[in-house]
Formats: sequence, C-alpha cells, structure tokens
Amino acid sequence: MANFTAADVKALREQTGAGMMDVKKALTEADGDAEKALEIIRLKGLKSLSKREGRQASAGLLVAHSADGVGVMVEVNSETDFVAKNQKFIDFANEVLQAAVASKASDVESLLAAEMKDSTVQDQLNSMAAVIGEKLQVGRVVRVEGENVDLYLHQTSPDLPPQVGVFVVTDAAGASVAHDIAMHVAAYMPAYLDRDHVPADVLDKERATLEKITLEEGKPEHIVPKIVQGRLEAFFKDNCLVDQAYARDPSKSVAQVLKEAGATVTQFVRVHVGA
Repeated sequence: MANFTAADVKALREQTGAGMMDVKKALTEADGDAEKALEIIRLKGLKSLSKREGRQASAGLLVAHSADGVGVMVEVNSETDFVAKNQKFIDFANEVLQAAVASKASDVESLLAAEMKDSTVQDQLNSMAAVIGEKLQVGRVVRVEGENVDLYLHQTSPDLPPQVGVFVVTDAAGASVAHDIAMHVAAYMPAYLDRDHVPADVLDKERATLEKITLEEGKPEHIVPKIVQGRLEAFFKDNCLVDQAYARDPSKSVAQVLKEAGATVTQFVRVHVGA
C-alpha cells in the first residue's frame, strides 16, 4: 500500500508542476518521502531533456519590468497552459526577468548565458524543465529605453498569466497618454509606428498587389494610380499606429491624440506569447 495521500500528490504537483502520474510514480518509488520524490522527478527529467528537444513550446507567459526609462520583457515558454499558470513556473519566470534586468541582456543568447543563482539562466532552465517534465525555453527578450517607457500586460484569459505585452516609448510629454496608447496597441495590433517605418519592400509589394486588383476590376488604366493611392491610405490606417483610429475615441486618430498632448511616440513593441 502506498505511503502517501491525495494531499501529498497535490502538494508535490503544486511544488513541481509535474504531471499527476509522474508525481504518483515518484512518491511510490520514494515510499512516500516527498524530498526523495522531488529528487526522483528532477533526475528523471534531466535524463529526458534530449527527448523533448523536438517538441513545441508555444504556451507560456510574459514577465516585464519598467523603471527609470528602461523596459525589459521576457517571454518564457512551456508546452502547455497547465504549466504556464503553475505558480512555481511563474516565480521562475520572474527570476529569469530579474537576471535579464541585472545583466542588461537584450537578446535570448546573452540572457541564457547570464548569471542566475550561482549558475546560468540556461542551467536553471534545464533544471526547471527536468522537474516540470516539459520543454521550457526563453522565447524572446525585449529591451527598450527612452524618456518615458510605459508597460501594459494583458491577460487573454482570466485563468492564465499575461499573454500579450506592450512597451510604448514616448518623450516626457507623452507620459499622460502612453498607457492608453499601450492598451490601444495591444488591441489594434499595429505593425509599424508610422508610414516612414514601413519597409520599402513591404510597401512595393502592397502597391503592386493593389495595382493588380484594381486592373482586374476593369478600372481605366489612367485612373489606376489614384485608386491605388487611396487604397494605400487604407493600408496605412490599418497598419500604422499613428494613422489608426484611437481605441478610446475612434473619432480621432492616434496622431491627433498625440498632437493634443504635445507628445511623440518614438517606439513601440508588442509581443504575443507563441506568435
């Protein structure tokens, strides 16, 4: 007869984030000793790390920090939402964020090599994956700087940690509207700050597509350029932040809101877990 209870299983699952069957097997092997079971889970997880390399880790969460004109955001991925909402995983992700802030890492490679608990983030990631039993990875690292950096984290589901994160960087005058604009970015998903930030190849491809569509509609060739230009305006309104209708007041564009505040957005970043 097993020397553990359902409460023991629940406690070890909450501590490790491991699956129920893995926890039960470990407790059985450890004859109910929770500490020994934890070590069994960890060791078995380390042995199976290579087997998980081909799996997809598209769930997870975003953690972020913003202070003194610097913003840092880290995406930490897991295979399932079950792990993503586990408190042990959430706490671990915040420790990875602390390592990112302390090391000033601006990319995944440098963050993985950064110091964390007398080893590296990569070592700690491997250890956590061993305990949890899923493939874990650092998906992205974002670092922004400016006069004013505003952060918005959005939960797409109330039972999950943040899945969408936005940084909006403005001049000092933009502090009064930056957070609302960050929420706008989360909802409206602009691809570019303004028309000048649309890459030439993207614009050329869009123009060529619109020309082809317009000609296929049978429009006279001499008015095609004018029609295409009008349709490009719609493209800009869909894809450029400052041209979009403002979420809080669609009668105004984001550009108008910024003008009224005497503010300038210099950069924005939107991250969606797994995207």
